[in-house]
Amino acid sequence: MFDSLSTKLDYAIKSLKGEGKITEINVATTVKEIRRALVDADVNYKVAKSVTDKIKDEALGQDVLIAVKPGQLMVKIVADELTNLMGGTKVDINLTGEPAVVLVAGLQGSGKTTFSGKLGYLLKKQNRNVLLVACDIYRPAAIDQLKVLGEQAGVEVYAEPENRNAVEIARNAIAYAKEQRKKVVIVDTAGRLAIDEQMMREIAEVKKAIQPTETLFVVDSMTGQDAVNTAKAFNERLNFDGVVLTKLDGDSRGGAALSIRTVVEKPIKYIGTGEKLDAIDVFHPDRMAQRILGMGDVISLVERAQQNFDEEEARRLQKKIRKNQFDFNDFLSQLEQIKKMGSLKDLVGMIPGVGKMVKDMDISDDAFKPIEAIIRSMTPYERANPVVLNGSRRRRIADGSGTSIQEVNNLLKQFEEMRKMMKAMNNMGGKGGMPVPNAMRR
Repeated sequence: MFDSLSTKLDYAIKSLKGEGKITEINVATTVKEIRRALVDADVNYKVAKSVTDKIKDEALGQDVLIAVKPGQLMVKIVADELTNLMGGTKVDINLTGEPAVVLVAGLQGSGKTTFSGKLGYLLKKQNRNVLLVACDIYRPAAIDQLKVLGEQAGVEVYAEPENRNAVEIARNAIAYAKEQRKKVVIVDTAGRLAIDEQMMREIAEVKKAIQPTETLFVVDSMTGQDAVNTAKAFNERLNFDGVVLTKLDGDSRGGAALSIRTVVEKPIKYIGTGEKLDAIDVFHPDRMAQRILGMGDVISLVERAQQNFDEEEARRLQKKIRKNQFDFNDFLSQLEQIKKMGSLKDLVGMIPGVGKMVKDMDISDDAFKPIEAIIRSMTPYERANPVVLNGSRRRRIADGSGTSIQEVNNLLKQFEEMRKMMKAMNNMGGKGGMPVPNAMRR
């Protein structure tokens, strides 16, 4: 996410490192590099100039403390200005009403239907009774796609395959939702071009008919400045409430995220970071700014852990660690919990200082597969009693898992070291929990 922009901003700020103090000359050089990095990332030039002018004014107005290096101060100033540029604070979706109605609009191929499924999944996890509505009556298989996503998310889908009137379908869906006492209705509409007058008129009529509490514009972040221009055209017609940036896991330059808030004057509310249903995040401008500057995002990492880790399981695990009874069944269970938190590279990138180290590394989401194969090749008795794993058992496990005896030995060694560390942490009063294994080094 924003790898290219992060690298260039890091290079620009490094030009201040080694300087004893901030001066107009060295700030001017740094700001010039920052502006170039932003423009290269497809940020609107006027926006890039405005934010770098603010950075320059802020930097020259600062007295550098003895304990703070100029480069460190510049990182903070840039982080603050990027945060302000992207909206300053998180803006929540409006889910008032009985039911709350969310209208999803956007260009063809922007990821609207996928986002609708993700939003339904996210809201269902918050114990909301959700209905997805298929109003894309033009794209082949659009209704089937939404039904598949709804089934995966455990969310009901309302569709009228024979009806070719999107306004009627939307109205009927709202009536059905009221009958079924649904709390949230998410209406997925057809992709359209801003220049397509007929299609633009249709979505305006849909909005007028159902009076949504929230209208979200979905935009592909990889389209860069075109995304901003399109958002502006749609906003003039729909007056939407917020923006959704999709495909941020791709090789996007990030300009849309940094420009769209200023140009359209509407907040970014969600971001999509992958194809899976759980690859959706609420947009936090301050956290995004920190990630762009390689400062990590510990708060989001902790929140993901809290959402995916079972408290009862954690208490059970802590008791086992206290008694030094942590076994491979527990290890496997913890791996499953970590996998639920999302992309491994994305998770590692949230750790301060680590994002820069792994940005060029290929950390596959399949990194745990060899470990899982080894553990699943053990008998139930062996998983519960790792001490019995002698040479002949290890050879059988290696053959059964398609790995080498060396890989099995390495896992057993790491596992034993981890058990000792977890026991020591527990004795010092720490809570039990499994550190991320170094499977990603494989």
